[in-house]
Amino acid sequence: MRLGQKIIIALIFVVAAGLSVVTSRVAVQWIEERTLAAVDRVIAFRGIDWVDATADGLRIRLIGTAPDEARRFEALSIVGSVVDSERVIDAMEVVDTSNMPPPKFSIEILRNDRGISLIGLIPAESESRIIVDRIEELTRNARVADMLDEGEYPVPEGWPEALDFAIEALGLLPRSKISVAADMVAITAITGSAEEKQRLEEELALLAPEGLLVTTDLTAPRPVITPFTLRFVKEAEGPRFDACSADTPEARDRILEAAARAGVTGEIDCTIGLGVPSPNWAAAVETAIAKLDQLEGGNITFSDADVTLVALETVEQADFDRVVGELKADLPEVFSVKAILPDPPAEEGGDKAPVIPEFTARRDEEGALQMRGRLRDEMMQDAVTAFAQAKFGADRVYNATRLDDTLPDGWPVRVLAGLAAMSELETGALVVRPDLIRIEGETGSADARQQMARILSERLGKQDKNYELDVRYIEALDPSAALPTPRECADSIQAEIAKRKITFAPGSLEIDPESLPTVDAIARILDECTDVRFEIGGHTDSQGREEMNLNLSQARADSVLNALMARQVLTGNLTAKGYGESDPIADNDTEDGREANRRIEFRLLAAATDRAKAKAKAEGEAADKQAAATAPDGAGEEGGPGADEPTEGAAPADSDAEDPSSATGATGTTNGEAR
Repeated sequence: MRLGQKIIIALIFVVAAGLSVVTSRVAVQWIEERTLAAVDRVIAFRGIDWVDATADGLRIRLIGTAPDEARRFEALSIVGSVVDSERVIDAMEVVDTSNMPPPKFSIEILRNDRGISLIGLIPAESESRIIVDRIEELTRNARVADMLDEGEYPVPEGWPEALDFAIEALGLLPRSKISVAADMVAITAITGSAEEKQRLEEELALLAPEGLLVTTDLTAPRPVITPFTLRFVKEAEGPRFDACSADTPEARDRILEAAARAGVTGEIDCTIGLGVPSPNWAAAVETAIAKLDQLEGGNITFSDADVTLVALETVEQADFDRVVGELKADLPEVFSVKAILPDPPAEEGGDKAPVIPEFTARRDEEGALQMRGRLRDEMMQDAVTAFAQAKFGADRVYNATRLDDTLPDGWPVRVLAGLAAMSELETGALVVRPDLIRIEGETGSADARQQMARILSERLGKQDKNYELDVRYIEALDPSAALPTPRECADSIQAEIAKRKITFAPGSLEIDPESLPTVDAIARILDECTDVRFEIGGHTDSQGREEMNLNLSQARADSVLNALMARQVLTGNLTAKGYGESDPIADNDTEDGREANRRIEFRLLAAATDRAKAKAKAEGEAADKQAAATAPDGAGEEGGPGADEPTEGAAPADSDAEDPSSATGATGTTNGEAR
């Protein structure tokens, strides 16, 4: 029995030990799982997805690669808030940033009537303060919200050029969004009119640096068309539009397809605008064109919801009645139709045709207007004369009309409507009859035919809208086509300065009298270049103190600007900036070099920054890049022998480059020393 008791006691101890081991393992596993679950929850809640946690008893091991040291410390702190920090084993690593590529620098610029916002990451060398100062100067102290971050990385290639172009574009576009990167600038903006949109697109294309990808999306508000007019004519020479209006691009396409089915060929201008009388406008026009195409000839005019169909006098009555009946039945309800079939001409040998009253007007190449024909009474004669003088000039109207009290009703309206439409022509003739208004002539406006059709439709009101327009567009008469391009403006100024430079007496701010003819010539050129932005810049050589040269060059640039203003030149597109000795184009160690550096320049605003930008890039000086936004002026150094004589190469070396981004300008030399 003794032996059996000892065995039982031993077994009890063995079982107890085994139970203790199992219990301890279960307890440890439970504690590890609870602790690890708590750590995982807090890590997931904080969005730290690069850390893995493992449990080893009461200890927590953190494994992973942190983006930076701050993020590693953040992970330790977060886990330490759940587990005693002494139980946390840090096995994390930090990403080696020595070989990482630099971040992509970019700026989003938003501008509207309330101000300008800048958001993005820029190189530290660009300095957000300098960018804000340039924008405020260019936009006349617009309110700028600076939300830019700076990174200590090298400036990527193309970044200075892209940034300068974006800032220049921002100055042109008061309602815009501009996205800037080193290799791309994307511009989205709203313009005031179609003409402004076209002008800005041309100017942006000129300002864009070579090699930079520029995308532009400029939109213009649709014009209000009143009355909403469309006129389709079918004649022996072929069908055509005298005027075309649509409310949407889809409606325009439907109208043009209907015209093509009727035989219209070539490019058709159909204005998209506001003021359509019915959402069924396109369907109504399609129907009208198709019905007119079934006749031998004639025209159909829409003036808002009033539709006038005028057939040729040779159209058969039965065909006319059929087409008119179908047209009235097929048009939407809002449209009303008035149909006219002129009487055929009297046959030869028949009864004598009645005298048809007529009013005529003719405008010659000098702009003088001669009026003949019939008017009802003296009051009407005076009214027509006053109206013509208002439209064509008080001293250019000759009235040789005679009075006839038997004229039909509505005669004054027809005469005044014809004169109003004729005022769109440079030269031409007007014939007004009771059943027809005919205008022919030449114009310098590509939209004149449409504008004349709208004038006649509006002024004739409920009267018969039977009129004929034979209008020829002559590009030589178009003022906008005759305007010089920005490069032509700069070249013209360069040519004048090449003849005689703008100079100053030594130490004086007054322009040398011998240079005033040059200023006069430049003023005449700028009168035709009011939309081209120039910098009037001055430069000096390195003689004298730097501050003195800078102040003198600024004062002399202002003197040139004031001289142009005194000659009635609009100066909203001109800026004056003195650069002193900061931008030499020749060696200041020689007299010839100093003479070349003393100069007044006229530069296209964007082009004027190119040389200063190149210098800033080479020297790595942020101050130079800031100066690149503006143009220099005047001189303040010792004038040597021959200082008033023209110097070859007075224009900058890059001024004759052909690409739009190259500097384009005219340069003149100033002489004299600040004393």
